[in-house]
Amino acid sequence: MKPASLLPAVPALMMAALVVAACAGGSVPEARAAGIDAAQTPAADTPEMDALINYLRSHGTTGFIVVQNGELLINRTWRPPAGDAMFANFVYGVSANGYLLEDVASQQKSFIAVLAAIAVDRGLLDVERSVTSYLGAGWSQATPDQEAEIRVIDVLTMSSGLDEQFRYSAAPGATFFYNTPVYAVSKRILTAASGQTLEAITTEWLTTPVGMSDTAWRRRPAALASVGNDTGLVTTPLDVARFGLMIMDGGVNHAGERVVSREQLQAMFAPSQANPSYGRLWWLNSGAYSVRAAGARRDGPLVPAAPTDMVGAYGAFDRRLYIVPSRNLVIVRTGAATNEHDFDQRFWLLLNDALG
Repeated sequence: MKPASLLPAVPALMMAALVVAACAGGSVPEARAAGIDAAQTPAADTPEMDALINYLRSHGTTGFIVVQNGELLINRTWRPPAGDAMFANFVYGVSANGYLLEDVASQQKSFIAVLAAIAVDRGLLDVERSVTSYLGAGWSQATPDQEAEIRVIDVLTMSSGLDEQFRYSAAPGATFFYNTPVYAVSKRILTAASGQTLEAITTEWLTTPVGMSDTAWRRRPAALASVGNDTGLVTTPLDVARFGLMIMDGGVNHAGERVVSREQLQAMFAPSQANPSYGRLWWLNSGAYSVRAAGARRDGPLVPAAPTDMVGAYGAFDRRLYIVPSRNLVIVRTGAATNEHDFDQRFWLLLNDALG
């Protein structure tokens, strides 16, 4: 894939023609993933499976993959909803094997978390050091003394204590605040720590070893860059599944080569002090309570119907990567917004019925 700056988003008027040709619906033919045998139709033709597939299809889903015990059980694509101008901003064409190339929104945060973990493995990053030690003074609107107290780990756990204008509002590490502009600083930290571009380390450390051939950073259109994070991770459901399988397998790729250490994976999924349902840029289902992205606190796990060891990479429009070690399960959902109040709970109730 070409560098981010060279490939803008596909204009909205072009999107319909692209997806009609490649995403007419049904299973994707000949979609062979690294570590996955082959594309198949749903695992069983049952009323419960039909209910799950019909729910996803009728709620804006463009790609849905389920891998269990290393077997690709479900691999489906559908056309995106017609006339959804906002979703069009997230589409960058179609891959050679027929998947939409989508900017997966805040799912990118979890990919950055893995890159940060690899940087620690390589001795390039210390998450206990201050952000200032990597970026220099003046990267925030806090006073020099306040800024110097903010560590890399505070940025990775959404507890920097800064507001979206980078002003000091709380002690670092004490309060969970889902802050995308401050999160974007983590990309600058990685490039400063490694001495390489984000594109270079992503290719060398992650996408090439894992076999994610349709994944790259792209420059976002102005409508999306205004949120304070001007590059999007563009990928396909199959590549996201490959990423999830690498994590499921303890940080090794399909060839048995280590990509990231088990120690750093465990650190990435450790509950943060400010929010037991959030680790290092990953959502966790094991907390006694959760603080959601919008700031609301809710008692109990993030998704009551899901296994407690489920971890998730979440993005806008209900983009999801769920990983469940106890069930050796990787699930990917891409697409437009479902417009469901509690999509995750409804999805897991249907999935549990479908898989048994």
